[in-house]
Amino acid sequence: MKKVCTKLFILFAAFALTAMPAAANANAVSSAKEPVPGAQGQQQTASLDLAPSARSAVLMDADSGTVIYEKDSNVKLPPASITKVMTMLLIMEALDDGKIKLTDKVPTSEYAASMGGSQIFLEPGEEMTVDEMLKGIAMASGNDASVAMAEKLAGTEQQFVVMMNEKAQQLGLKNTHFANCNGLPAADHYTSAHDIAVMSRELLKHSEITKYTGSYQDYLRKSSEKPFWLVNTNKLVRFYSGADGLKTGFTNEAKFCLTATAKRDNLRVIAVVMGEPNTKTRNAEVSQMLDFTFAQYTTHPIFKEGDTMGTIKVEKGAVREMPLVAKHPYSILLKKGAASQDIRYELQIDQPLKAPVAIGQSIGKLVVYQGDQVVKEFPVDAPQSIDKAGWFKLLKRSFGGLFS
Repeated sequence: MKKVCTKLFILFAAFALTAMPAAANANAVSSAKEPVPGAQGQQQTASLDLAPSARSAVLMDADSGTVIYEKDSNVKLPPASITKVMTMLLIMEALDDGKIKLTDKVPTSEYAASMGGSQIFLEPGEEMTVDEMLKGIAMASGNDASVAMAEKLAGTEQQFVVMMNEKAQQLGLKNTHFANCNGLPAADHYTSAHDIAVMSRELLKHSEITKYTGSYQDYLRKSSEKPFWLVNTNKLVRFYSGADGLKTGFTNEAKFCLTATAKRDNLRVIAVVMGEPNTKTRNAEVSQMLDFTFAQYTTHPIFKEGDTMGTIKVEKGAVREMPLVAKHPYSILLKKGAASQDIRYELQIDQPLKAPVAIGQSIGKLVVYQGDQVVKEFPVDAPQSIDKAGWFKLLKRSFGGLFS
């Protein structure tokens, strides 16, 4: 009996050993292939290196956040002036929140004027409007303008950096930490290609930013004795069809970096490369990444910016209902030629939604299906703040028109 058991054990062990490589290979193949086509169209082009010279790269659909291609996209690297994507994001949020206006004057401190590297040559005490500072940051990559705006919004650059890192946490950026607002070399200042794409996508939700990042040339101090001609450091906005941003970067440590965006028809793409050897290679590889996307993919719209998404009931609110309007486009990425007739969506709101409600508060999600399969979920935030109704208003509602 013992001999039979021993033989059976040896036979079972041999079978397990021969089966293991096959199972391992099966797992390797399935993990290398992500769902492509009909539904989300998400594809890691593992067999195709679209950015062979880059240290790190990622290609992302701006509307859905779908990653189309990536190469070491989570490696922590110095971002140089791509840092200014976060700086511009906080400026645009402050404009939206009414904390500042484009016409507000921004003074230049001694510290801001002392910044080296790329600059618009601000002098201590010089004032420019927020609009002009944004031009200087977006087009000329002004380190001095970045610090001046940081001081305008937070009092000091150091406090502004705290805001930058808080925003990075809110966006779920796992491989990002800022030490300054302009990207000049500093210890503990890093991000990743993937994180840059995410913050670029967030910046693009403020559609007016491309007015600045997409301009090829302009002037500052045009009517003064010292006019300053701005030429965009991102040459793709002139030479690549549909390109309108976003930000270049270079230091000896970071090499040549770029987060670029282009839009054709309804498809907007973000391409990020880091650690490129020179500008020619950087621009060529980003162009190749964009070309690949526009040739292979299309977008299926769910909501356009400004579309009504629905109306939400608010329990005990100063107003009973809150309209939801799309603040930016909602769409999913599809391979060209893929079926789209069975795509549908549901607006799933956390119930019950009770006052008070804060603007930006998470209140649910927009779920997109293809057939019965979930292909994308978009978070939905409150578009406005709603206070809790006073006791008298609630009493009036309870008794209908009794007190009217």
